[in-house]
Amino acid sequence: MFNNRFQALQAVSNREIPEIKLPSSKISDYFGVNVFDKLKMKEFLSQDAYAVIVNSIDNGVPIPRDMAEQVASSMKTWAMAKGATHYTHWFQPLTGSTAEKHDAFFEPTADGGAIERFSGDALSQQEPDASSFPNGGIRNTFEARGYTAWDPSSPAFIIGRTLCIPTVFVSYTGEALDYKVPLLKALNALDKAAVDVCHYFDKSIEKVNASLGIEQEYFLVDTALFNARPDLALTGRALFGHMSAKNQQLEDHYFGAIPSRVYAFMQDMETEALKLGIPLKTRHNEVAPSQFECAPIYEEINLAIDHNQLLMDIMDRVAQRHHFKVLLHEKPYAGINGSGKHNNWSLITNTGKNLLSPGKTPKNNLMFLTFFVNTIKAVHDHADLLRASIASVNNDHRLGANEAPPAIISIFLGSQLTEVLDEIDTSRLSKKIKEENSLWQGIPKIPQILKDNTDRNRTSPFAFTGNKFELRAVGSSANSASPMTVLNLIMADQLKKFKYDVDKLIKKGEKKDVALMTIIKRCIKESRAIRFEGNGYSEEWEREAEERGLANVKTTPKALDALITDKAEVLFEETGVFTKREAHARHEILLDNFYKKLQIEARVIGELAINILIPAALTYQSKLVENVKGLKDLGLDRTAYEAQLDIINKIAEHVNGLKKNVDEMINERKTANKVEDLRQRAIDYDEKVKTYFAPIRYHADKLETLVDDSLWPLPKFRELLFIK
Repeated sequence: MFNNRFQALQAVSNREIPEIKLPSSKISDYFGVNVFDKLKMKEFLSQDAYAVIVNSIDNGVPIPRDMAEQVASSMKTWAMAKGATHYTHWFQPLTGSTAEKHDAFFEPTADGGAIERFSGDALSQQEPDASSFPNGGIRNTFEARGYTAWDPSSPAFIIGRTLCIPTVFVSYTGEALDYKVPLLKALNALDKAAVDVCHYFDKSIEKVNASLGIEQEYFLVDTALFNARPDLALTGRALFGHMSAKNQQLEDHYFGAIPSRVYAFMQDMETEALKLGIPLKTRHNEVAPSQFECAPIYEEINLAIDHNQLLMDIMDRVAQRHHFKVLLHEKPYAGINGSGKHNNWSLITNTGKNLLSPGKTPKNNLMFLTFFVNTIKAVHDHADLLRASIASVNNDHRLGANEAPPAIISIFLGSQLTEVLDEIDTSRLSKKIKEENSLWQGIPKIPQILKDNTDRNRTSPFAFTGNKFELRAVGSSANSASPMTVLNLIMADQLKKFKYDVDKLIKKGEKKDVALMTIIKRCIKESRAIRFEGNGYSEEWEREAEERGLANVKTTPKALDALITDKAEVLFEETGVFTKREAHARHEILLDNFYKKLQIEARVIGELAINILIPAALTYQSKLVENVKGLKDLGLDRTAYEAQLDIINKIAEHVNGLKKNVDEMINERKTANKVEDLRQRAIDYDEKVKTYFAPIRYHADKLETLVDDSLWPLPKFRELLFIK
């Protein structure tokens, strides 16, 4: 830890760019070398064992224990050949990060020797302490047992000398204590519902996978400067700091030349990620200075989320080698753009068809419209749940802040698709259909819909972008499993309802295509309110959204209410994704996390203000007082020290304002801590404690502009934001 910013700045100036040696000039030579993927399985497993595990990966069929023994033995052989000495169950508890406990392959033998062993039981299941992770009251402290269980659909991988096995995490009584279990349940429900609807069009479709591409935004800051900022180290964001005279207003950083130090980091990070099978494709400068983005090729959604969680860990590990710290906070610096994690979602069949990609024929376009309109209807009916799924204390700083979508959930379609839906909505349907006729008598002509026929709307939380929907509201530090669980389960629910309604019309004698179009038309009409093509940042949209009946829940504690409504309870029960107990537990966990993060920020603000910033201001003020006293002793007129007196008075004003607001914030914090109801405590932290953050920062940032630069203890924004 550097004692002051000048030691940190000196360390930054001495940085050298490390030489990066890539393993090969061709990525294809080393992609996935540290992953026990299907190619490695085919090499190390027997034909029978390979067939069983592929069937499990592709179709979710359980793996028998005897086969698990074969897989474990082969996995150990492969891992040890690559230098692994330990293994771990790698899981995603409700902390927001990943977890792992390492065990050695080594076991002592009776004769005093040792042997490397890894059993099928060790592969399939372990028992971490379930009481020490967030559980929302599901587990008591004295009831510690929980289980991690192997997820074969996500391949094992090696980091360092440890074999990492992706797993789910459940309590002793079977409740989900992680992000993966509900995601897998939602994906299973979606698969069944989507296949049933696909059979209206193509009986050969046997499986539908949700596909996801996650664009990851992040900031980089030199480790020396990071260590000299306790607020960055403890909360992930700069709680103080006057905006730099130059920031992002010239728009010269976006897609600009990547700084050399950053480029070296990116190459190193990408190499490590590619070795682990993460298909990174894109890298570039983002809008704000020192902000960047990387993005992979689309993958099956469970694997894509595992890879994103792993990627965030890799970024942090590699950054240390380059004397950087990765900031994944949604709003690390006030006054410039924050970071998101854009989730690009689509549906892919086992026949290779993207159900959200328009076709060239009316029949294919009808299939597209079926899934397209049902997605809109699902989001319309459950916008509150989608809003809750992206809610966090970090994301509250970002949503609606002119670089992220607003808290109002809406859908952008673009002009052509809007016209198509409007035409269907206002047309009359005929029972006379000639399916071979490209115009379809009585059904409005559905034109060829081009893949990229729409502009992009950066202000839309959920936008259609040619052959996928992009959920732009997810925060950069979030686990995408949360919003993707909600999106897939509400889509599964909507498709089941759609099929029920279509089948009911068919049983009454309607032709299939008329029945499909009738229910599509009804869905279009009922979900019209969620569609919006304009500027989501405008005040006019807030007023219009209210008139449309769309919710505008701007803070997390109230957004999370959607998880425990009667409507949500019915949805969770019918899709099997959450039990009532699990849903209430998550509600409690998220509220607890919310207020505790604000509690930490409040404590750091108070500590920095009283122990670091005010002493620095008083030191400079004392110097000015000595200067004025000396000038007076010389007999000089007041005009000789008028400027000094003005600064002395301003420092006094802001020191007093800073101290007064900190004291009042501490009192509010103490009061909030005594509130027993967790929801109300979170609301009080949000509406009473957090309200002091801005005035405290105002006085602190004013002091930064007044105090001698050589005395100001914290690295300034102009030093943090521009990487040399």
